[in-house]
Amino acid sequence: MKSKATYTKITAKIIFTILFFAIATSFIYGEYMKKDAIKKLAYIDAKKTSMLVFESLYSAMQRGWSKDDISEIIKRLNKVDSSMEVNVYRSEVVASIYGEIQKDKETRVNNKEVARAMLGEELLNISEVDFIEYLYPVKAKNECLKCHTNAKVDDVLGVIDIAYPIENLKVSLTELINFFIIFMVVFSIVIFIAIFFELNKYLIKPIQTFSSVIKSITRSNDMTQRVLVDDDIEELDDIKSIFNNMLDSIEHQFYNDTLTGLENRRRLTEELEKRKNVFLMIINIDSFQEINDLYGDQAGDAILKEFALFLQKNRQENVNLYRLHSDEFAHLCSLDKDIEEFKIFASLVNKSISEKKFKINEKTEVSLTATMGISYGSEMLLINADTALKLAKKEKKDFLFYDDSMAMAKEYEKNLEWTKRLKYAIENEKILPVFQPIVDVKTRKIIKYESLMRMQAADGSLIAPVHFLELSKKNKLYHQLTKIMIEKVFDRFKDLDTSVSINLSVDDILNKDIHKFIIKKLESSSISKNIIFEIIESEGIENFEQVLEFINSVKRYGVKISIDDFGTGYSNFEYLMKLKVDYIKIDGSMIKNIDNDKNSQMVTQTIVEFAKKMKIKTVAEFVHSKDVYDKIAELGVNSAQGYYFGAPSTKID
Repeated sequence: MKSKATYTKITAKIIFTILFFAIATSFIYGEYMKKDAIKKLAYIDAKKTSMLVFESLYSAMQRGWSKDDISEIIKRLNKVDSSMEVNVYRSEVVASIYGEIQKDKETRVNNKEVARAMLGEELLNISEVDFIEYLYPVKAKNECLKCHTNAKVDDVLGVIDIAYPIENLKVSLTELINFFIIFMVVFSIVIFIAIFFELNKYLIKPIQTFSSVIKSITRSNDMTQRVLVDDDIEELDDIKSIFNNMLDSIEHQFYNDTLTGLENRRRLTEELEKRKNVFLMIINIDSFQEINDLYGDQAGDAILKEFALFLQKNRQENVNLYRLHSDEFAHLCSLDKDIEEFKIFASLVNKSISEKKFKINEKTEVSLTATMGISYGSEMLLINADTALKLAKKEKKDFLFYDDSMAMAKEYEKNLEWTKRLKYAIENEKILPVFQPIVDVKTRKIIKYESLMRMQAADGSLIAPVHFLELSKKNKLYHQLTKIMIEKVFDRFKDLDTSVSINLSVDDILNKDIHKFIIKKLESSSISKNIIFEIIESEGIENFEQVLEFINSVKRYGVKISIDDFGTGYSNFEYLMKLKVDYIKIDGSMIKNIDNDKNSQMVTQTIVEFAKKMKIKTVAEFVHSKDVYDKIAELGVNSAQGYYFGAPSTKID
């Protein structure tokens, strides 16, 4: 999941970014200022020094000193400061009159900087090692023409080359610039810390508090909570007010019926969880659909609103009214009267409803009757009141109080209905096999299928056996279902070279009729080698010898045997070894959370290691995600089954 930014992080990021650029800018500008200052100061200093050197040499030349004397002066100047070096190079103009010096000639030819200076250009070079070199061209003036008769004014007579370090100048400037940078950094940090604390106090912290309160409301799913954050920020107060108003609106829609304004079933459910020892009366308007059909939905809605107002006007103190759905209302009150008193109250309510005339329009009125189911106490009140209501309608009573016998009657009615549906499904070919793929963990290719039983409903939907299998055992229909499944699976795979597993209970295996039926199918079929019988409910097998006899008899035809739901509840490994099974299907309750459940990983690894030693293949069921798949692959499970690879389907890929 992508990580989210926070205002604290964003503010800190902005401040550090600005601070970084401020410091970087200060440093760059400081360095620029330092270099520029050094260059300007060095130029001025070097030029003054060069002019002093020239004046010294000029005085000597006026006295008629020879070039050797002048060379001696230059040597003495170089001794004044050991770090400074002075060189003087004569131009061709001077050399043509006073004779050439080989060193001067070579320098004019080989040194490009000196050659440029001989053309009249002043040159200042500052090296990376903080060493300055200044080349000063000496130009002829009027008084120079007396001696240098071949020259003109501004002709270059020579070049003075001075080189010396600028360390002292650099140090003083560096200290100044560094002070400036440090001042800017400290000043910026102080300013930004102040800004951060102010933002944190007046913006970030209030928003974080506001956010945590909203998260708390969201996590609790309590629509009655409100945001109560004290702060001095007007805009946040406005947001808080808007959010609380929104919660008010959502709560009203969440807990109230839009048509009548009464509280709804959701509110009633929550109230029943809080309150103990209460009466709950469900009021259902009889044949209300006929009013909608006869007068229209708009008239029906008008009657429902009037009916709700009527109940409100006639309710007692400390009584809550609710609209559950359509034509059904609920009446909740404390258990402060006995049952006989509440029966009288229920009779009065029923009578007052039947005597009331409800207007459809100015000319038309209708009379209503209602049936009521009543429960009392603290547990299962809504279910019990609904059961009493259904029975009251069936027996055409005005109202009934719930008692335990009603639950039995409801269960009987449910069983009769499912038995009827099951018999119809058997007689009309509505018991169908669906097939879920089982894949090789290494290749992820389908290697076989498991057949699973379904009952097809009238609307075409498929019903899982959890709804009817136990009932089929009670009604002696279970083995008939087993035969149907075996018959249909064999027929479906007769032309396919693919393995398929069929579930058999120990009860199936011990049934002689089923045993004979299976042997007959194997003898008449060519796909026996592709059949796997998966033994379910195998924990604690009591008739071990008979089960082993069945396994041996079907294995003669090439059939393979699998044990289903092998895992935490399966303790008898000795049975497993004697049964000579080919596959172990690891209990899905361990597999579904194996990606993060260490205990499941440890048990599964033990099973896999045991199976490998016994040369038994392992199958993991309930593989519903890539994380689960990766974990079973890591643990060495051979094959996998689950919705990650495919849901049960009537189709075979």
